[in-house]
Amino acid sequence: MDQKALAIFQHLATTLHFGKTAQAHHMSPSTLSRAIQRLEQELACELLHRDNRTVVLTEEGRKFKLFAEQQLEQWQSFKNSIAQEQQALTGKLHIYCSVTAAYSHLPPLLDRFRAAHPLVEIMLTTGDAADALEQLQSQSVDFAIAANPENLPRSVFFHHLATVPLSVIAPTMHCKVQQQLQQASASAQGITWSQMPIILPEHGPARKRFEHWYRKKQQGKANIYATVSGHEALVSMVALGCGVGIVPQVVVENSPVKDRVQYLSDVGEIDPFELGICCLNQTRSQPLIQAFFQSIQ
Repeated sequence: MDQKALAIFQHLATTLHFGKTAQAHHMSPSTLSRAIQRLEQELACELLHRDNRTVVLTEEGRKFKLFAEQQLEQWQSFKNSIAQEQQALTGKLHIYCSVTAAYSHLPPLLDRFRAAHPLVEIMLTTGDAADALEQLQSQSVDFAIAANPENLPRSVFFHHLATVPLSVIAPTMHCKVQQQLQQASASAQGITWSQMPIILPEHGPARKRFEHWYRKKQQGKANIYATVSGHEALVSMVALGCGVGIVPQVVVENSPVKDRVQYLSDVGEIDPFELGICCLNQTRSQPLIQAFFQSIQ
């Protein structure tokens, strides 16, 4: 059983998606399927339950996933231990983060690393913060700046960077949302949240923060105006007068439309984010990964 077969299975066991794993390893889905079948024949057990829609690990599959992760980590450590130490590190580091994090948190991290290792190329991909861990687990990137989820995957190492508060924001322009807020301020009952249009992120920790916060309001079903990909888009939708939303304050502070939104007070407590830089545990012993963490200590 070679390292390539273990790596392919570990990726598939993480994504549970034949198409994504086939693309990541530059093979066709049918070639991937045959590779998994050969593994199952060699192990004399079924590793996956699969149909036209879903892929689910069997009990043996879950055990083999742990075995594959351990073997790959040990193999990488062994290669690193016998590799000749270079005077100057070279190579590429692939990093994923939101547009806001690229402004607010990434520059000081990269400044220190690049000063120490100027020959290393930095490859930066920006996108929805909620997709950061998926990008990491699919091995599309080496590092990701992400919010610590409620259940951090065992395969991911998380290094704390900052605590990020969240707030409810509303438009400052004259619009229907502003009229509702003015009427609520004149009323003893306050804001009727079930009638207030809400802008939500499609998924991720901010979405869960909203759901927890809104349940405590006990005002029935939320009035969802729209769902968007990324906190930056959420701030823009609020600035356009489409509704209100929960968003990290650092996103507002770095937004080009920050003057068109306002923070709402006395709306209830919202748990902050723990923001960190993440990598896969199996890559932590690689020289470039080690050097990056040493530079940000």
